Amino acid sequence: MSEPHILHITERTLWDAARERGAYEMSTRGRTLQEEGFIHCSTRAQLPVVAAFLYGSYDGPDDLVVLVVDPARLGVPLKYEAPKPGGEKFPHVYGPIPVAAVVDVEAWG
Repeated sequence: MSEPHILHITERTLWDAARERGAYEMSTRGRTLQEEGFIHCSTRAQLPVVAAFLYGSYDGPDDLVVLVVDPARLGVPLKYEAPKPGGEKFPHVYGPIPVAAVVDVEAWG
């Protein structure tokens, strides 16, 4: 059985640019995969807290979207890791997310 889908919240223009390139490479708000070393993701249950933390004060010109990612289509390592020992584990994608791994895009907010 494959893992459930993982989620990543981002700005629509960043996703649109990734679709043109064929892969998504932003780690989190304002940080690239190259800067961070992995792409921060969440489970469905973790998404509201993550969105509030990263985009709670967001008033940018762009809509926010949630990328729904199928881990079976990633082709790069996916690890569930806690930011501190004993903490809640979050999915981290160690490489670009191929556009083909994104099975849905949901509006946020």
